[in-house]
Amino acid sequence: MKPTASTTGTVIHEVFRRAYERGERPALVDLRGGHVYGYRRLVTEVTRAASGLVRRGARRDQVVGVHVSTAGAQTLAVHTVLAAGGVAAPIDPRLDGGEMAEWLRKCDARTLITTPDLAERAVRAADESRVRQVVSLGAALDTIDFRGLLTLEPTALPALDAKRQDALVTADGGRLSHAGLLARMAELDLPVRLAESDVVLSTWPPDGGADLVALVGLVLSKGALVVAAGGDHQGTSYDFSVTVVTGPKGALERVR
Repeated sequence: MKPTASTTGTVIHEVFRRAYERGERPALVDLRGGHVYGYRRLVTEVTRAASGLVRRGARRDQVVGVHVSTAGAQTLAVHTVLAAGGVAAPIDPRLDGGEMAEWLRKCDARTLITTPDLAERAVRAADESRVRQVVSLGAALDTIDFRGLLTLEPTALPALDAKRQDALVTADGGRLSHAGLLARMAELDLPVRLAESDVVLSTWPPDGGADLVALVGLVLSKGALVVAAGGDHQGTSYDFSVTVVTGPKGALERVR
């Protein structure tokens, strides 16, 4: 299923419009999560899972919490939510259950996507909020397995308005439309001007902000490769011939 419903100017269109023709060329290497996503696999899972969310009752503009531990999981979850017409709310995985439940209530989230290592806390927080379903990127007790979304009968994805449709709600309560998120991607690109030949090393962890989402979206839109490293990334630059790295203040730096 191709994301044909998303109109020009949305994040999904700009990030994935050439994904199918790029085939299984590596798009994202998630060192902490242990996954390598090719362009075709990533867009296929995103659109199938988005269809599955719609089948399970997701509606346009509904907020979906994204409480995950790796950049790869965040990428898959956030773009699935956007393709389904929802608004993704990245959650800092360091929050305790009470803090997370308070945030879920504040943004009126009805679905929560998590990873197995965080699932127990996510389920507790969901029970104290208006969340109706918890989806886990891997099997976990009292959750819906993300892989099950991929097997549901496909349904149409909603057409989106890039200027009016919100894409993200961040931990500070701010909201970014699709156009706003694309503008943040363009801002990140200014000092480096990414090309398809680039390899970007990201050491930014998932948190409650928009920078990691914007970074990965930018790299994918350019047809480049993003390598998401954990705390220990010695030797990674050499192993992957890294050309651009993330800085400590939400900026990118070209190293070759």
